[in-house]
Amino acid sequence: MRAIYATDLSAASEAAIASETCLDCLERIGVDTIHLVTVIPSNVHAGMPGMNFSRRREQGLARYRTVMENAGFDTETHVVRGTPHRRINGIAEAEKADMTIIGSRGQSPLENRVIGSTARNLARTTVVPLLVNRVEREADDPEVLREHLFQRMLYATDFSENAERAFDAFSYLRHATQEATLVHVESPKDPGATDGDPNNQLDELASTLGQWDIETTVEVRQGDPAEEILAVEDAVTPTTTLVGSRGRSRMRRLLLGSVSEDIVARANGNVFIVPPPRTT
Repeated sequence: MRAIYATDLSAASEAAIASETCLDCLERIGVDTIHLVTVIPSNVHAGMPGMNFSRRREQGLARYRTVMENAGFDTETHVVRGTPHRRINGIAEAEKADMTIIGSRGQSPLENRVIGSTARNLARTTVVPLLVNRVEREADDPEVLREHLFQRMLYATDFSENAERAFDAFSYLRHATQEATLVHVESPKDPGATDGDPNNQLDELASTLGQWDIETTVEVRQGDPAEEILAVEDAVTPTTTLVGSRGRSRMRRLLLGSVSEDIVARANGNVFIVPPPRTT
């Protein structure tokens, strides 16, 4: 598997990249090649006094590359200019990547500015599965909050096609997963959005995970989907929450399209978002 590792060379990025446990988890699920990517914003010019962003970023990436190669990954570096989320998505497509990884400091005291703009924009537009790797927010020398990336998974589903696609990610995540909680939220805003008994549907999914020796529990809740999923996260403290980026809804605003953004912004742990298939 190929992964894009997007970094702004901040302390948050360095914490994620330097975590041996996180890198071991990536190796467990089959990642063997990593493309380290940093983007110089278009409004930053090389001629600005005292600025040599390209060289400084190349030096920073070279240090990270050494860490990755010492961990056993084939590694390439990319220093590009433009809009960060667009360039990251472009490289992911060009390199036929299987996933993108980005570090995030998580919640901010400022309402509606809960994560970095690049992480939020990637959550909306990612062309491959996206792992938002959460690190400490306030610390000067931050650490990854939950290093065992896929050990305890929380999977949220509305039983849509894209939610099923997200569940399929367990085919490789299972090599690093020991426990899973499966949750479905029945929303009063969108009554009748699912067919059949959600408990039975979750039990079928749990049976699949049980065949892989993953200890699984299921839960059906009623209420606002994002609020209830985040409440389950608080209760079971998963290392990563798994969702699809688009879902089933009778509303014009797709259910998991908005829910996944809220989860990325407000979750305490890591979030793994699976988008719809890329069109050709």
